[in-house]
Amino acid sequence: MLSISFGQTSIKLKTKSLLDDLVEIMIPEDFKIMSEEMLKLKYPSANRPTIVYTNESGSINVALNLTTSSASQELIPQFKEALQNTFKQVYPSAKWKGNGINTINDKKVGYLELVTPAIDTEVYNLIFFTDVNSQLLLCTFNCTVQYLEEWQSIGHEIMNSLKVK
Repeated sequence: MLSISFGQTSIKLKTKSLLDDLVEIMIPEDFKIMSEEMLKLKYPSANRPTIVYTNESGSINVALNLTTSSASQELIPQFKEALQNTFKQVYPSAKWKGNGINTINDKKVGYLELVTPAIDTEVYNLIFFTDVNSQLLLCTFNCTVQYLEEWQSIGHEIMNSLKVK
């Protein structure tokens, strides 16, 4: 358990074992698995995430998707470039905060960090990915920009807690 404080607020992160025990990641303790109805609303496409944890209002989310794409540690730089190019095309007005490849718990983990437009606000996205059993694991921490200041560092803590078993 890790506790992070800002102002009057304290967020407790708890390690969860997910995706049939293939990965461990820290999730805010009070987050719940997103309901099927909210999942369909927030992720209307067929390739919605495998699992999404969310706060009560649905404004802060941690999503994991074990994709069918083949992946390996050697391919992480190519996935980073491809995802970055896709986001630049889909969201030309996005505000980029960073991207790169980190080593987290002995695994190469690529990441993109950007603010994208949404219907009535902007959304901060920290997208990070690695390989699990030769498949691409795509994880996203996102929140509306009103929570960016407090939650950006928590998003990084979540990313840095990723452990592939």
